[in-house]
Amino acid sequence: MSDDPEEGILSWDESVFRDEHVFEIDYVPETFHHRESQMETLKYALRPAVRGSRPLNVIARGPPGTGKTTAVQKLFSELRAQTDVNVARVNCQVDSTRYSVFSRLFEHVFEYEPPASGISFKKLFGQITDRLVEEDEVLAVALDDVNYLFYESEASETLYSLLRAHEAHSGAKIGVICISSDMDLDVIEELDTRVQSVFRPEEVYFNKYGESEIADILAERVERGFHEGAVDTMVLDRVSELTAEQGGDLRVGIDLLRRAGMNAEMRASRTVEAQDVEEAYDKSKYVHLSRHLRGLSDSEQALVEVLAEEGGGRAGDIYEVFAEHTDLGYTRYSEIINKLDQLDIVDAEYVSVDGRGRSRDLTLNYDADAVLERL
Repeated sequence: MSDDPEEGILSWDESVFRDEHVFEIDYVPETFHHRESQMETLKYALRPAVRGSRPLNVIARGPPGTGKTTAVQKLFSELRAQTDVNVARVNCQVDSTRYSVFSRLFEHVFEYEPPASGISFKKLFGQITDRLVEEDEVLAVALDDVNYLFYESEASETLYSLLRAHEAHSGAKIGVICISSDMDLDVIEELDTRVQSVFRPEEVYFNKYGESEIADILAERVERGFHEGAVDTMVLDRVSELTAEQGGDLRVGIDLLRRAGMNAEMRASRTVEAQDVEEAYDKSKYVHLSRHLRGLSDSEQALVEVLAEEGGGRAGDIYEVFAEHTDLGYTRYSEIINKLDQLDIVDAEYVSVDGRGRSRDLTLNYDADAVLERL
């Protein structure tokens, strides 16, 4: 061991990270392990588009953090680079109405935003299909987190418009990939029968990663993202173990590595230690919660905040407090409860109330302090 007290201590302009972007949410890895069969099914569905025909429709389902979005992004990137197929991914957590989905598609097709107001959906839709026909282009659309369209009761109308585009405008060729992380949502069953009759998708299931698979994937992130020797095998194994405990969601493990690296830097250390991981885990384990909260509207966040501050309670009692913060009526309030229940942020259980029939008992599924901190 060296007698130099400065050895192992970072200077101000040094970092344990080789490339911190490797641990960001929008990073798409060069190699994509343990998803070979899923990739083959997606390629099979998209292959007709390369020949100028409409691609097959697809439902990609699986728990959060199992590679669904990454798989589609990698294939779309290949199609952009090697073919004339037009591809567009829409984040339905952000664009959760039919109009906003098509506004995003307009922006993708024309490379500028549609007018902020004064353009009807019919005209917006017509301009998109006109361009596709004029350019003789095939459009593959990925509706990422499509479950959010269902929460807003917009899924059937959105998919109907996309799937019937060739009838509204002869020659328009659009295929749809629906990506869902809601394992309680039966996408086909929840659609209108008129949509079911034309959708008929290929189904691709993304199962949870096992702990050894998690270790493989995270090891590659460590190699690309950290300087050599910054993360040893024991630390990586602990990160993989904690990730597996959180349902195998890779986003937890990736966030955990990044935060642990930042903790090491706070200690001016050249290596990430077990204590850095344990301290980081208190925040990384709430990756799901943070992501869900970011996608909520102001009124939806307001209800979550009331529930956190009140510690839950009967729906009627919570509404009285909620109404002091917003001007929303009880019908919209009830719709928000349903959405939060579907997102698993809130548990809304019907209970019998003496002399008053049935009411819903509302309970947060996360620690109240963690919720308030992230709000």
